[in-house]
Amino acid sequence: MTPIELQRKGFQALVNSLGIVDAICFIHQYDSGSGDYTKKRHEWLDNLTMDDILRDMENLQKLTDKE
Repeated sequence: MTPIELQRKGFQALVNSLGIVDAICFIHQYDSGSGDYTKKRHEWLDNLTMDDILRDMENLQKLTDKE
């Protein structure tokens, strides 16, 4: 199993056991991050359109369906 596969399966196990919100909260306990999250978030999201979001969701669904 590749590191990416292990990460995906591990996170899916957390989601299956805890639900998505609690799984994310659990992961955040181990990664406090660094830098200015608010600034980075604005850089990432301010120019994002609804079409971009829908396209990303469709692409993610396609990847999920392949597994």
